[in-house]
Amino acid sequence: MTALTIKSVFAAAALTAVASLVQAHGDVAPQAVDTAGLPENGDDWLTENPYRAELVGEEVWTRAVEIGASGYNQNCARCHGLEVISGGLAPDLRFLEAEEYGDEWYAERFRDGYTQNGITKMPAFGELLGQDAAWAIRTYIETRPDDVSMEEVSDELKALRDQIAGYADDPANADADALKARLSEIASGIETMSGAPVADSAAYRAANLIDGTQEAYARAAEALTIGLSAAH
Repeated sequence: MTALTIKSVFAAAALTAVASLVQAHGDVAPQAVDTAGLPENGDDWLTENPYRAELVGEEVWTRAVEIGASGYNQNCARCHGLEVISGGLAPDLRFLEAEEYGDEWYAERFRDGYTQNGITKMPAFGELLGQDAAWAIRTYIETRPDDVSMEEVSDELKALRDQIAGYADDPANADADALKARLSEIASGIETMSGAPVADSAAYRAANLIDGTQEAYARAAEALTIGLSAAH
């Protein structure tokens, strides 16, 4: 059995197990997701994520990740974990492959939900949230960074975080271009667990926030703090 096949089997089993959690979503009212700024996909459900950067460009991809993060945290994090990091009760959705196989499985489960013996284990989110929200959430999930990759650079990111936090108070000696370049370099080496080509890591977020202003330094330091905390 190949590594890809093993991963596929795990992903399928993981989602089935998640859906089988007793009343996992049964008492949670789905929260609407504002998908303004994303291309609309119509009523016929797609079988492949339309918001990947190679299809729509980095700007739309970034917007999809932002919207997906909000939608996920409102509707999914209660069972699947903050930042899609399982606390042990539910399997880890970050393993679901960023390719058509994973997309088809995800779309079916999101659209139709799951019932067992007449009991809803996971509601059908399709009609409630729509496929634009579904694919935005999918984009967010598949771009979660790999724990091992994050651990390898965590010490340097902590040091950079402390340095950037200092610039939020006094940016006099800051070199914004050098900081962005180093953070971008670190971000390029952080892998995803899904196989997606770009990880929406703390380094990636911080690099894109820095513009030389004190406010931006503060937001970048916060992004690093949150990302490093989630990784542990």
